[in-house]
Amino acid sequence: MENYVDGFVLPVPKDKLESYRESALRAGNIWIEHGALAYREWVAEDVQGGKVTSFPQAVDLKDNETVIFAWITYKSRADRDRINELVMSDPRLSDMMDPNNLPFDGMRMFWGGFEKLIQLP
Repeated sequence: MENYVDGFVLPVPKDKLESYRESALRAGNIWIEHGALAYREWVAEDVQGGKVTSFPQAVDLKDNETVIFAWITYKSRADRDRINELVMSDPRLSDMMDPNNLPFDGMRMFWGGFEKLIQLP
């Protein structure tokens, strides 16, 4: 059962969406291989700008970009910390961790870890 989630929101240029998808698929498989329970990425389809706050405002979305909403689930915070340490040191991701190789602006990405409050069903 999943009890901990890392969540991410980031802007991706629309013309780099396929490149991003390929990178995310590669990274997701490595997270799963190291023990994550699930790896999910979703692209904005019905996301509106807000007057006070919104997904587009949070990432300072440009006209040629879309928003990605993603999460990785784990059994526990301890599992997440152990798995992330393995993933971050995995040489198969070294090229992807270089800010110059990212298919998006990593400075406008935000993320955090969350413990479960409720889960239905």
